[in-house]
Amino acid sequence: MPAYILDHIRIKNGNVTKNGVAVTDKIFTAPEDLYRDQGCNYVKFFKMDILCKWAWLATEILLSDNGAFTYGEMDKTKIALVLATTDGCIEVDKKYEESIASIPSPALFVYTLPNIMLGEICIRHGFKGEQASLINNTFDSNELYFWVNDILENRGMEACLFGYVNAANNEQDISLYWATKNRTGLMLSPESIQQCYNK
Repeated sequence: MPAYILDHIRIKNGNVTKNGVAVTDKIFTAPEDLYRDQGCNYVKFFKMDILCKWAWLATEILLSDNGAFTYGEMDKTKIALVLATTDGCIEVDKKYEESIASIPSPALFVYTLPNIMLGEICIRHGFKGEQASLINNTFDSNELYFWVNDILENRGMEACLFGYVNAANNEQDISLYWATKNRTGLMLSPESIQQCYNK
């Protein structure tokens, strides 16, 4: 059964679009400002590092539909995550390195691995399916397609949240996708993934 991209979110240069339509006319360079603008309410958000904050926010907006989440009553053991990044946790790595000159900070240490962004999303939404955290030099639609297609076709998963999350040097480059096997949308392919990223 073919897989389809149902929804897509793009956050770049402070602009936020969902399925090609602006979510807001404001420009957001700080995730905390977007969090407040969207009326989010999740206390743990403020403890996260910058990578997790952007990944969490993008997921929240992507999966929200008129006050409910698009995955509805889906079996959460069959919802997978595949997220790629380039700079990973470099921002918190720098802060942690500074902290070890005196007393290493456990609060920072927790966020020194990029796969923690998957954990934060899974905690929030209860996803328990296959997971992969990838490090690439740049956005790579072919590699994303390889992993997501394999997960949906061969690993018994019914849906996958996937994409690219990068946040460093006060810039963000985020492109997340929600794909399933049971509804018609944009056919999943390297080309369709790249097409959404280019918007």
